[in-house]
Parts: sequence; C-alpha cells; structure tokens
Amino acid sequence: MGIVTSKEMFKKAYDGGYAIGAFNVNNMEIVQGITEAAIELHAPLILQVSKGARNYAKHVYLMKLIEAAVQDAEQTAGFDLPIVVHLDHGDSFELCKSCIDGGFSSVMIDKSGLPFEENIKITKQVVEYAHDHGVVVEAELGTLAGVEDEVNVSAEDSSYTRPEDVQEFVERTGCDSLAIAIGTSHGAYKFTAKQCTRDPITGKLVPPPLRFDILEEVSRRLPGFPIVLHGSSSVPQEFVDKINKYGGKRPDAVGIPEEQLREAAKMAVCKINIDSDLRLALTACIREHFWEHPDHFDPRQYLTPGRAAIREMVKHKIVNVLGCDGKA
Repeated sequence: MGIVTSKEMFKKAYDGGYAIGAFNVNNMEIVQGITEAAIELHAPLILQVSKGARNYAKHVYLMKLIEAAVQDAEQTAGFDLPIVVHLDHGDSFELCKSCIDGGFSSVMIDKSGLPFEENIKITKQVVEYAHDHGVVVEAELGTLAGVEDEVNVSAEDSSYTRPEDVQEFVERTGCDSLAIAIGTSHGAYKFTAKQCTRDPITGKLVPPPLRFDILEEVSRRLPGFPIVLHGSSSVPQEFVDKINKYGGKRPDAVGIPEEQLREAAKMAVCKINIDSDLRLALTACIREHFWEHPDHFDPRQYLTPGRAAIREMVKHKIVNVLGCDGKA
C-alpha cells in the first residue's frame, strides 16, 4: 500500500464510526514514534507537514523519512502500512503545488480567513491542479482560534462554521474533505482562563464544550462527506505537570476532552488532527532527562525516551480517541 490518498480511508472511517489520526511531524523521532504505534495496532495513518515544519526540516528529508517508515513496516512487521502524506494549512496555491509536485498525496488549502467567494476561488484552483495529479484536497470553512505555525488567531477573531454555507462551498470547489470550526483550538494554550470554568474540586480549568449541534447540521447537509477537526489535542496534564516540574512554564494549559473527540468521530468526523500533544510529550521527556542527568550530552540519551512517550501516546489516541485500531 505505502503512500496513499485518504479517499478509501475516509469512506471506511465514515461507515465505521471512527476517525483517522493526523499527526504533525518535524523530525525522525516523531515519525518513528507515530508509525511504530500504527504498525503495532494496524491503524491507518495521516502524517502531516506544516509550512513551518517543511521550512525547518526540508521537503526532501521529510519525504524520505516517511518513505523509510513505509519500508520499515514492510521489512520488520510484514505489514503494508497505509500512510497519507498531507500538507497541513497550506496558505497558497504555490505551496500546495510544490507539495503535490514533491510527492504529497493530500494537501490542505486554508483560505478560511478570506471572504467566502475568495475562499472558493483559490480552493477551486488548488483542487483542479491536485485532481489532475491524483492528489486529494482538504479545505476549511470557519476560523479556529489559537496559534498555528506562529499565526495567532484570537478568540474574538475566530468564527464557527456556518452550516448553511457548506453544501455550496463543497459543490463549487470540488474539495474532497472539509475542516470545520466547532470549538476546537490550535496550539498548546487552546483556551484562556476566561473562556473556561474551573472545577471546584480539582481546581483545574474546564474548556467550553464542542458545538455538536453545528457538526450534526453540517453532516446532515453533507451526508457521507468527510469532515475534519483541527486543533484536537487533549493536552495531557501529566506532561503539562512534568514540564512545569522541570523548569518549564505551561500554567493552565488545557485541551479538548477526549470523550468529546470520540463522540465527534462516532458522529461524522473522519479525520482528527492531533496538533500539539506529541511535541508536549517530547518536550516533557527532554526536560525531565536533563534535570535528572545534567551531565548527558548524547541526543540519543534524551530523544529515546521522548520517542517512546510519543509511541505510547499515539497508541492511546488510536484506541481511545480515534477508535481505528485494527482498521488498516
């Protein structure tokens, strides 16, 4: 199977009431941790590359790492691991074209911050080029708050998806999947304390609930069509606490409750983007290691536990949030 598009994946996910995990990759250890978990659980997989990650690691290095992951699955596990290589939040036709020409099997064009007609115009341009090259396209309606690739969208500037717009948008653009805004948020700090309530017993922040009414209406208007949720990290408190314990500063970081994400997958969501949890786990392990072993200098000594933490986190997500174990 190797590198594939998401078409068949999403059809099976929609029919089966589960979602495919989309994980952002930046380096070898992250790619290894994610794919090792997917191999073990026989789970389909989307590896995402943001514009910033592509600039940091370079397109060719990331593609070769992903190709190596496919080959490793075949050689060590005898398993044909299906992987979608996806551009996350592409901001221009030129960037999408470059990724398509460079071997990506899926791209996202995100012009959700533009007026409706301009979003349609640019999305349609990307769709036409992508489809001519056998590549699928994700688009977006509605704007998520939070930080994505150093772009900060305030809660005031964010907007929920308008269900009455989705059918026209999909029909006029020809996009293959649609990211919607129902209350998820980008970045490690997904919500401010003012947006949350505080649990009177634990004292921890509780984020506002997802707008399942919007999801339900969107899925009613687009029956069987793949819906995507971005900014869907749960921000595990064990790693937040570890970062803070070992010299970091992540007070009041709170994520999307996993039970709400699982419910969204059961309803209609085919793809859930896990945007910050992996980096959170890696950072926590590195901080702990250097705190306990300040004399160490070999990257293998601190990246090995980080990779293991990513692997275990992805396994947890696949089973308990996405419900896609054994579906590849």
